[in-house]
Amino acid sequence: MNHRYIPLTDDDKKLMLEAIGVDTINDLFKDIPDQVKFTNLLNLKESLSETELIKEFKRLSNKNANLQEYTSYLGAGVYEHYIPAVVDHMLLRSEFYTAYTPYQPEISQGELQAIFEFQSMICEITGMDVANASMYDGATALAEAAMLAHGHTKKKKILISEAVHPEYRDVVLSYAKGQNVDVEFVKVDNGITCIDSLQEKLNEDIAAVCVQYPNFFGQVEDIEAIKDKFGDLSTLLIVSSNPLALGVLEAPGYIGADIVVGDTQPFGIPTAFGGPHCGYFAVKSKYMRKVPGRLVGETVDENGLRGYVLTLQAREQHIRRDKATSNICSNQALNALASAICMSALGPNGLQEIAEQNIQKAYYARQQFEEAGFEVLYSNDMFNEFVVKLDKSAKEVNKHLFNKGIIGGLELSRYFTNKTNEMLICITELRTKSEIDTFVKEMRDYNEQK
Repeated sequence: MNHRYIPLTDDDKKLMLEAIGVDTINDLFKDIPDQVKFTNLLNLKESLSETELIKEFKRLSNKNANLQEYTSYLGAGVYEHYIPAVVDHMLLRSEFYTAYTPYQPEISQGELQAIFEFQSMICEITGMDVANASMYDGATALAEAAMLAHGHTKKKKILISEAVHPEYRDVVLSYAKGQNVDVEFVKVDNGITCIDSLQEKLNEDIAAVCVQYPNFFGQVEDIEAIKDKFGDLSTLLIVSSNPLALGVLEAPGYIGADIVVGDTQPFGIPTAFGGPHCGYFAVKSKYMRKVPGRLVGETVDENGLRGYVLTLQAREQHIRRDKATSNICSNQALNALASAICMSALGPNGLQEIAEQNIQKAYYARQQFEEAGFEVLYSNDMFNEFVVKLDKSAKEVNKHLFNKGIIGGLELSRYFTNKTNEMLICITELRTKSEIDTFVKEMRDYNEQK
């Protein structure tokens, strides 16, 4: 029989047991009391051959709705975008997909250069001075930013706009609980952060204010107006931003942000059932020694040739535990590389073109919904998402759409109990005019049924 791997034979097991001085595998567990050992058979089906197992997995996989057969209007942090073919081609090179982390940078120059390029591009689109490359996703990046602000200012209160993604807010709350940091929420007015609510809560005790740009409801926040309310306070402004939107929106670093975080999933990372992702984390230079994770720097070797090094290590594995600023440690270099390849392939003009298509197609869809008699909530500028109010529950409408081969928008009742009939719809550059028209028609026809 052919094997895709080297099997462990009975002779192999016997030799290993002899080497460690026991007779059976059960001898390895003799220190565990018999009364706590599980002695029954596990309730599992009989094992399958490799061929049978592959068929079974394919059968299960075919139950999933995939984006090749369904048209999707889901967004809310995970987006379906164009991925240049070169991305997968490069990622499948063994020196990239087998690398975990560059613990020996002197022999990992290729990977370090790739991370350095990623950092450089993140700095360029965010308008910041320094970026790292090892955040799990946008949510953990935001939470780490909040803790950086707490550590830097020595203040124990964080303000977060209720227009920030609810899951991002939950992660910040989890981090804050462990650090004994208080978190308060700023109200939303007409789909954006309420300036009056923010001003009421701002005081000398606030370490940072966190906003999203564009926000969870797809609306574009006025970052400058928010920053202006800080006055002489030493409070930091943290902006969580969709990096693709920065192809057309002003970079947060140029309009008052102290820390810019987000998720590079829109660049070369497929939706993949919601993960894995790649968070980015960019700061002004004054905060670079407190940035969590890994930073790659460029230098020269003893011969004057360009080289790359891990620098400003901030985690406890590399420095004394009491000096560490974070223990975030998993390496997202492969996904960072995917985003770097995607950004390189698109270039500045391509990135701007795709961002513009998102805006144009989203506004077309919004107009079609309004003409079809739907109420589109909020009247601010948007990027590629907007909220539609229905006559029926969004969950019910989505079931109908799914039967028509359409994955509808996000049911806002998932996060807000008072928004049962509201749906957050995402339109990306991949949606065609015909697809959008069909989507609106199906929504209208079903919404009008008694």
